[in-house]
Amino acid sequence: MAVPWTFSLLCGLLAATLAEATLSPPAVLNLGPEVIKEKLTQKLEDHNVTTILQQLPLLSAMHDNSAWGVPLLGNLVNSILKYIIWLRVTSASILQLQVQPSPYYQEMMVRIPVNMVAGLNTPLIKTIVEFHMESEAHALIRVEKSNSIPSRLVLSDCSSSDSSLRIRLLHRLSFLVNSLAKKIMNLLMPALPQLVKTELCPVIKAAFDDMFADFLRLARAVPIPLSPGGLEFEPLSLIIEENFIQLDLGAKVLDSKGRVTAKFNNSEMPLTVPALGNKAFCFAVRQDVVNAVVAALLPSEKLVIPLHYVLPDVARELKSSLEMISKQAANRLDGTQIVKIVTQDVPYLDLTPPSTTAAQQIVMDISASEKDLHPLFTVGIETKSKVQFYSEGDRLMFNFNGISSDRIQLMNSDIGIFNPELLKNVITMILTAELLPNQNSKLRTGIPVSIMKALGYETASWSSAKDTLLLTPDSNFL
Repeated sequence: MAVPWTFSLLCGLLAATLAEATLSPPAVLNLGPEVIKEKLTQKLEDHNVTTILQQLPLLSAMHDNSAWGVPLLGNLVNSILKYIIWLRVTSASILQLQVQPSPYYQEMMVRIPVNMVAGLNTPLIKTIVEFHMESEAHALIRVEKSNSIPSRLVLSDCSSSDSSLRIRLLHRLSFLVNSLAKKIMNLLMPALPQLVKTELCPVIKAAFDDMFADFLRLARAVPIPLSPGGLEFEPLSLIIEENFIQLDLGAKVLDSKGRVTAKFNNSEMPLTVPALGNKAFCFAVRQDVVNAVVAALLPSEKLVIPLHYVLPDVARELKSSLEMISKQAANRLDGTQIVKIVTQDVPYLDLTPPSTTAAQQIVMDISASEKDLHPLFTVGIETKSKVQFYSEGDRLMFNFNGISSDRIQLMNSDIGIFNPELLKNVITMILTAELLPNQNSKLRTGIPVSIMKALGYETASWSSAKDTLLLTPDSNFL
């Protein structure tokens, strides 16, 4: 009897695991190899990597047998080095970094080419003997997971292989000097990889740690102001996929006092994260988070419109339309007729391409005059607008283009039952003239999103995928 029970338990655990695997984060920040190598290069410069290279102790490394591991007798080394007054790196640079996939899961490799020129001063000749040296550091980056702290990126290994080392004499001189230079190069060959590991790799690790800290600070940026309130993100987890880093982010919406009004974690709500392709980064926000932002910007409200004073042409159109329903009701309208618009629900954005739409439920009261305690009638309206997303500097801008009254339902009436679709044109005119500008005015300032400039890009574009709002750069690295 235990076998069926065990089988049921295993099936339940498998189902739970599969369900968990389909959960998607509220937002994702994908960082491609272009961002990684540019940011790491900048951090290496901040850590004065060229100065470190120019201070490499070449002579000490050549003296130290353990640095190169070739069993040469000490007197032989000394017989060569006694002809050297000084030997040092005179110029150095880091060439274009390469970020490559690793054959191992949750790991990537960064190749850091180093270009150096070393000068040798010897009493055998008055001019400086110059060597051109090329080497390459290989740094492995992997995801480190722990039960006590969130997963993080670590630089797990840094080394330099002999196969990446090239040393050549820049100028051929006398036979004696060329022979000495060849012996010096033979001593440098085993010494340089060890110098890269002991002198350069600590700088690479420090630069990488700073870069990763910057990525985390970017994810934990100060709340994005929504006026009122704000939106903030926090890292949930991260993965390495091929040669890009994916940060999964949680999201919180805050009120004007900093209190959390909505919190989003992994859920079954889908999030479409497209392949980066040749894009340097992609910031994807789930549809429910976008709608929470819209709700913060456009809370439910009531508009009271003295129609005759504000929109006299629409007031005449309303009276003309009412005459087709009830002339008696139309005659009750005077110069103080009032229209009340109540947005019962905040606009709901559907991000499904090819065009994003915003749906909303509206209640509209039409009163014959400002003194009437009860409206002539009340209608419920389901509206729809097209939504346009675009960027201005570092701000996400969006507005509603047009508004349609897709469905109108009579809720209350003091003039008898009638088909409210007969008033569709005038109702749409009122919503277009009053509700639409009112909502767009609250969206006019946009939402500051500093990700693109923090990553070094001047402009970026917003677009929608199914259930997702996307930000991708459309310019080269600054």
